[in-house]
Amino acid sequence: MDEDVLTTLKILIIGESGVGKSSLLLRFTDDTFDPELAATIGVDFKVKTISVDGNKAKLAIWVRAFKMYFENIKLYFLRMQKLIFYDVTRRDTFVKLDNWLNELETYCTRNDIVNMLVGNKIDKENREVDRNEGLKFARKHSMLFIEASAKTCDGVQCAFEELVEKIIQTPGLWESENQNKGVKLSHREEGQGGGACGGYCSVL
Repeated sequence: MDEDVLTTLKILIIGESGVGKSSLLLRFTDDTFDPELAATIGVDFKVKTISVDGNKAKLAIWVRAFKMYFENIKLYFLRMQKLIFYDVTRRDTFVKLDNWLNELETYCTRNDIVNMLVGNKIDKENREVDRNEGLKFARKHSMLFIEASAKTCDGVQCAFEELVEKIIQTPGLWESENQNKGVKLSHREEGQGGGACGGYCSVL
């Protein structure tokens, strides 16, 4: 039963093809990793409930395929909170982040949505995008930032926990599904990441 769940949050994972969006989602929801996982065709969808600062949140998570042409579907998805991916071993996926942000600015009319930039595949040695580049880009566009690896699980849990925490602390982004229970929110200093991050996250 979901009677102890504070809220249900809709989260969208986007980014170029092959950056590991579905792999990271499966690591988070099922704790599995398949190096031969096929590229998403259409939309992948998973649900998982997590606890952040004593508050339970049910996450409904979509992975959007590289191309989606139906504008009504696009508008529905772009109004969600988002994880925006790039592959730290492929600079082209980092360069194309501007294209994704331009699309978000074009179709999303809300300016209070929480976005997190995720640099995936840090387990690989052939890095082409330095962590400081990702952090600088995230700060420029007022996004949370994390580097992660679906293969080793580094940063995976933290990414979703930090995103959920920021959403819950942002008025108007969620509605309580249990109004009779108290809501405990933490108050961290601006610019600090959470203790669970182990240094992976930056809250901007």
